[in-house]
Amino acid sequence: MNQNVGSTDGVLRTATGAVAGAVSIAVLAGALSLPTVLSPVLGVIAVVMLTTAAVGTCPVYSVFGVDSCSRGSSPS
Repeated sequence: MNQNVGSTDGVLRTATGAVAGAVSIAVLAGALSLPTVLSPVLGVIAVVMLTTAAVGTCPVYSVFGVDSCSRGSSPS
């Protein structure tokens, strides 16, 4: 599968995944007073964001033909 997640996009996905994961754990630990059902949803979002950032490929991007890699540079 071709990489379609560029370096800036990857950094944003990593940051979003880290924040979503931290909030998910905080909700489970009771440190944040948010609905408990939000924790697994944020956990799934975190895993998807971190995985797509690490692999460099987003299936949704593939479906819609989006490519955030810079032209002429290799994706990281």
